[in-house]
Amino acid sequence: MVILKSSEVGNPIKGKFLYRKNRFVGVCSVNGEITHCHISDTGRLKEILTEGRDILLLRNKEQNKTPYKLLGAKMEEGFVLVNTSIHSKIAKRIIQAGFLGFNPQKIKSEVKYKDSRIDFLIDDNLYIELKGCNLKIGDVCYFPDAPTERGLKHLKHLLELKRQGFDAAIMVLSLRDCDKFLPNFETDKAFSKTFAEVISEGVKFYGFKVKFDDNYNIVYNGKLEVDKTLWTLLKKYST
Repeated sequence: MVILKSSEVGNPIKGKFLYRKNRFVGVCSVNGEITHCHISDTGRLKEILTEGRDILLLRNKEQNKTPYKLLGAKMEEGFVLVNTSIHSKIAKRIIQAGFLGFNPQKIKSEVKYKDSRIDFLIDDNLYIELKGCNLKIGDVCYFPDAPTERGLKHLKHLLELKRQGFDAAIMVLSLRDCDKFLPNFETDKAFSKTFAEVISEGVKFYGFKVKFDDNYNIVYNGKLEVDKTLWTLLKKYST
């Protein structure tokens, strides 16, 4: 199933990644010319943004600070999405298509709760927080790839909402080809322990994979499940 057509995303241009100048700017080459691209994903991306990596770029508007923005990077499974600015649009299409197990009547985006904004409120009852995942080790995808206080706060808010009587869920959008998901205990123990806590208290987990097809459309690529070793890891890192 096509989630986003390439024409909706833009017209991807191929280039080569050279190095990351800072969190938001990468140095790359397009047709042999050295240039810059905006990086919307502020994660570490150490295994993705390596020198000489084939990348996909979108041309920016003239008033932007960089000529291009980074869209994707070529890994062993093909080009993978590296652009957080379109995660929400992808997730909303997945929800609209009924992949949560039902067809929603109402979808609200960026719903204010305390000092946060929850990504989606479905049918005035189900709160969903979205996370994009592009760290793959073996056949498992992990989140986060850098400590995230914001992500931890979102988990706590989901648990609060669940305890108030709402339905709540964390939705992980995997950009890599892996069937299992785990929180990254080694990188962020607080987030990972809280993830296990909220799941044990009834916050739902929805995991979906997406990828680029040969025409650079973003397509549905199957479901993602929480790996059963979560509880073993929780016990290990709780001691």
